[in-house]
Amino acid sequence: MQTNKPRTFLAEINVTPFVDVMLVLLIIFMVSAPMMKEGMKVDLPEAEARALGETQDLVITVGPEGTIDINGSKVELERLGMILGQVKEQRNVDAVYLQADRSIPYGFVVKVMSVVRSAGLTRIGLVTQPPVGQR
Repeated sequence: MQTNKPRTFLAEINVTPFVDVMLVLLIIFMVSAPMMKEGMKVDLPEAEARALGETQDLVITVGPEGTIDINGSKVELERLGMILGQVKEQRNVDAVYLQADRSIPYGFVVKVMSVVRSAGLTRIGLVTQPPVGQR
């Protein structure tokens, strides 16, 4: 039962699996891209980070008693927004480093951050100390 018909090969490529894989990858990237932009906000008391060194940036310190100072000058919380607004206009800065004592309640630190953001300083860096083994 053999026929003398010559064998022909099918030279078509089936692209359906390729399209399926590409659509799945597209969906994965569409879902994960916003998460990569925002990131997770985690407050760690000790972390590895580069040292500030000598800098002209604004450093806001919240002491253990809840006292606030800007680059060493004491400020009341009620006046903090006004002073930061003036400094922003005079020095044309948009970043500030915030260092708070570990014993300060989280709500107070958030309140200070809110005042800083309302003054127009949108880039806030949290200052940490290196882990115990790396000091």
